Amino acid sequence: MKNLFVAAGVLALSTLSFAGVKTYEITLSSPSKAGNVQLKAGQYKLKVDGSTATFIGVEDSKTASTQVKVVPTDKKFETTIVDAAKDGDTAVIKDIELGGSKTKLEF
Repeated sequence: MKNLFVAAGVLALSTLSFAGVKTYEITLSSPSKAGNVQLKAGQYKLKVDGSTATFIGVEDSKTASTQVKVVPTDKKFETTIVDAAKDGDTAVIKDIELGGSKTKLEF
């Protein structure tokens, strides 16, 4: 019986940690490269879980994941901002400041 309660507790905690993953919305105005993934222009939901960033297309629900460096900052960001540099026709995302948090993602 004790093992059943432990298993139920672990399941409840894992569900709570999954529910705590915040989603951010970004819009890419041109094809972009984030880490090792190529993204089409469009709207995305961005989820960060540990050092993995997952982009979910709003229109087609396709997902792409890449590794990121999560950098805590002293400043709380008002809005989510994508910082990118052009490389030909593709924007290369350098970092994303996550609005409402003190977190920056570096690619």
